[in-house]
Amino acid sequence: MPRPYNFSAGPAMLPEAVLEQAKAEMLDWRGSGMSVMEMSHRGKEFVSIAEQAEADLRELLDVPANYKVLFLQGGASNQFAMVPMNLLRGKGKADYLNTGQWSKKAISEARKFCQVNIAANSEAVNFTTVPARETWTCDPEAAYLHYTPNETINGVEMHTVPEVGIPLAADFSSTLLSRPLDVGKFGVIYAGAQKNIGPAGLTIVLIREDLMGHTIAGTPTLLDYAVMAKDGSMYNTPPTYAWYIAGLVFQWLKAQGGLAAMGERNQAKADLLYQAIDASGFYQNPVDPAYRSWMNVPFTLPDAVLDKPFLAEAKSAGLLTLSGHRSVGGMRASIYNAMPLAGVQSLVDFMADFQKRHG
Repeated sequence: MPRPYNFSAGPAMLPEAVLEQAKAEMLDWRGSGMSVMEMSHRGKEFVSIAEQAEADLRELLDVPANYKVLFLQGGASNQFAMVPMNLLRGKGKADYLNTGQWSKKAISEARKFCQVNIAANSEAVNFTTVPARETWTCDPEAAYLHYTPNETINGVEMHTVPEVGIPLAADFSSTLLSRPLDVGKFGVIYAGAQKNIGPAGLTIVLIREDLMGHTIAGTPTLLDYAVMAKDGSMYNTPPTYAWYIAGLVFQWLKAQGGLAAMGERNQAKADLLYQAIDASGFYQNPVDPAYRSWMNVPFTLPDAVLDKPFLAEAKSAGLLTLSGHRSVGGMRASIYNAMPLAGVQSLVDFMADFQKRHG
């Protein structure tokens, strides 16, 4: 039987080819006699895995030479603290956009370290859009501007990179590697791996070199980008197996044609699902069409009483984890890189059939 389609927001489905390769190498990685899980992170075998993964990631994203690539722990939530600890550079102020639940968490953490200016805020409209650029009120003394390009919970995505004249810090957890990205427009990019990159436990950070080495007093050693960069992300034992799986995903992405090809594929999947929702007269998506996410598609049914039967019947049809986040309700289909077009088509077909029977 084919595997079910997993629409989880994260940890999310991985490419089946990657899982098969990991399975084949589980007990003995390329004649080493060891599983990757058993390797010393400083041994030649794992060092080769780590170096290849970084090289492939740099190639995929065309990372400029003056950026460091870090493979860290702690998830994006740890970055909520690391960003202000490292990027304030004595200024004590930072701009933040509040466009969803993850933005709110980043803001709450940053307030422990600096004065936060909310440059734009869409909470009053339940995070269903992004305020127009001309309405933002940026602080001329801010050290950086932080934003969340894609809000996984709310399904809101900014499709262009803002220009503000100061370093940008961005939480790309749910969109990194889903399409091409101009890394050079950012001061720091970070992403939890468990959406498009690999299993939970790994965090990717891309940081411009000149922004390192300026931590606030009292910054823990492990939260200093410069320390982690100097030691090749191995100041302490890194998440070795998650790093290895991410490396397999990078190779898979290259075999798919790279990020340009993935971008076309991801846009096609999103278009298919949104068109089905909009044409149904039954399902609804609450997000401003200009800011709809390619990765996370929330939708509601006409009556919440239908939610439980929808989820139960979807599961029976091999369509898993479609329940919306508890803070939003309804449904949410996360359609990351590993979700094939056939999976989205299966969901669309099921939605149409469910509507016929319950509409």
